[in-house]
Amino acid sequence: MRTAFFLAGLLLLAASSVATAAAPRPQFKIVTASKAGTYIQIGRDLARFVAEPAGLDLEVLESRGSAENVNRMRFEPGVKLALVQSDVYQAFLDEAKAGNADAANIIRPLRLLLPLYDEEIYFVVRADSPLESIHQIKGKALGVGPLGSGTALSARTLYQLMFGEALAPSNAHYLSNEEALAKLTVDKSIDVAIIVAGQPAKLFADMKPEARNYIKILRLDDSAPETARAKRTYFPGTLRASSYPSWLAGDIPTLTVKAYLVSYDYALQSTVGSLRRFADSLCANFDRLQAEGHPKWKQVKLELPALQRGWVYYPPVERQLRACIAERSARAQSSSALPAAAAPSLRACTEQERVLGICRR
Repeated sequence: MRTAFFLAGLLLLAASSVATAAAPRPQFKIVTASKAGTYIQIGRDLARFVAEPAGLDLEVLESRGSAENVNRMRFEPGVKLALVQSDVYQAFLDEAKAGNADAANIIRPLRLLLPLYDEEIYFVVRADSPLESIHQIKGKALGVGPLGSGTALSARTLYQLMFGEALAPSNAHYLSNEEALAKLTVDKSIDVAIIVAGQPAKLFADMKPEARNYIKILRLDDSAPETARAKRTYFPGTLRASSYPSWLAGDIPTLTVKAYLVSYDYALQSTVGSLRRFADSLCANFDRLQAEGHPKWKQVKLELPALQRGWVYYPPVERQLRACIAERSARAQSSSALPAAAAPSLRACTEQERVLGICRR
């Protein structure tokens, strides 16, 4: 009898171990942007360097951009994370404040996880265009990105800010980045293609030196009153020649918009736990993200600054990140307080060390 109970116990223990080992990993999705943009590369970095070590499967999805991402984050099953431009997020908040019930329903449960980096705004024209500066685009036919994209909202918002009037429907062409460049340079049915992407953006990095024969990028003119009005919402930045050395001859001043990592105000404990592990992994692997991920990670600061009215961090992730940030800061201060180690005395390498390849002097 004892033997039977013992064997039964072993079988139950084995079955429990198999069940535990076979437990599926949480399946998350993140919505980004087009395959030629920066967002999708940031999403892939999060999947590889953050989600994987946290024991999560993170599927990276293409999209038309930030405005679509907000809607998919809110309603699409499995989408737990989204990359969103700050002006798009604010636009939803403004609509909600103005009484738009649909906007309120979409945006109010969304929560910020981490501010990321500034995305550059490219105003692209034909190489032979008489336009030289951003504030000269008034009344021109503009490629403003697809409907539902962050680019479309940014383009329309910028136009309204700079010129005090809405972009005329007849001058707004809702095109993908690739379509806009084709319309600009081939059939010349638009005058300016507006593209939002963190540099180096694959779309531009893949261009050959001959690109300068077909396109150029408009510059931000700080002396123009339209620029001062644009800076109420957007920020100055620089498109660096080093980002596109094959065809860009010099640095170009432009405008930028902030990118954020966004989630939802989840209460289900399994999801809360997964997002806490994600936050811990983000903090633990942040240095690796900056070293091995997209160059834009080098501009990201692991910090949670105060937010403007209506913006809210997700509390479970906020607590994890603040604790981790404090620990990193304490370690850094402790290391800087240690006395410097005495420099080791140097000696000449022996012939055997040189042969073995272990001479480090």
